[in-house]
Amino acid sequence: MSETAAVAATEEKSGPLGSLQYWLAVIFVFGWSAVICGGFAVQFLNWEYPCPLCMLQRMFMVLAALGGAYIVRKGMNGHIAPRDYAVGWGLAIVGCVGGAFTAWRQTMLHILPGDSGYGGEVLGLHLYVWALVLYVAAITTVGVVLSLSHATAATRIPSSFATIGKCALLFCGLVIAANLVVVFALEGFHWKLPDDPSCYQLFYDVGILDAGCVLPEK
Repeated sequence: MSETAAVAATEEKSGPLGSLQYWLAVIFVFGWSAVICGGFAVQFLNWEYPCPLCMLQRMFMVLAALGGAYIVRKGMNGHIAPRDYAVGWGLAIVGCVGGAFTAWRQTMLHILPGDSGYGGEVLGLHLYVWALVLYVAAITTVGVVLSLSHATAATRIPSSFATIGKCALLFCGLVIAANLVVVFALEGFHWKLPDDPSCYQLFYDVGILDAGCVLPEK
């Protein structure tokens, strides 16, 4: 079957839910970017320093968002081939699985009775526990939508959807750039982020701050 015939066949089967995968991709881009912004809020408002596992979870969130961004970008051209959906959701699932394992690992490090965990809590749960919940929910959602791909994967995307797609990609790009700046500020001119960061090392490396970068006494 030629590509034109395949596109036509997909469009015939798509029905009213044909753009569902495109909109899920938009939600992935906005959603994971917003979650990272939530991490920024906790970090700066509560004056907390994310650990290496925290930052790794953010990186996997970025990968999950980029999977959705790939689909959104293809849709802005008015056409999404089935292989484009496969590539985008493949990246997203890899990001979610990697992030879920990292969040699970951090949860297990603080699961013993009496362990107060790392960082503060939001609605009674630490951020890494929330991350685990979100990763699992995202994987499940993608799985359900893909199981209905015959009705949710339209290959023609209306041009009116392009504006929201551009906004999603712009938002994601700004969040990625901000995350890079935060990581650089935390690590400074060093190869490794400490297990328990106690300051923004960059400001000490360039001489803006002179006191030692150590954890305060409890």
